[in-house]
Amino acid sequence: MRLSARNRIPARVIAITHGEATANVELDAVGVRLVASITLEAARELALAEGSQVTAIIKASDVILGVEP
Repeated sequence: MRLSARNRIPARVIAITHGEATANVELDAVGVRLVASITLEAARELALAEGSQVTAIIKASDVILGVEP
């Protein structure tokens, strides 16, 4: 598969929390914690489980940062 996204981060699934429509997939990316929110259907189709090796692909048009005054 070829993708336009350049932010590709290898990671390991460390936890999955299933909600009503989405699954929050917690990842360990070489010591950095990432959380991906995906549909339950996608989680099933990808056969995700704790320990699965994945690639987090990040494509965003905005990154917003905030700090307290």
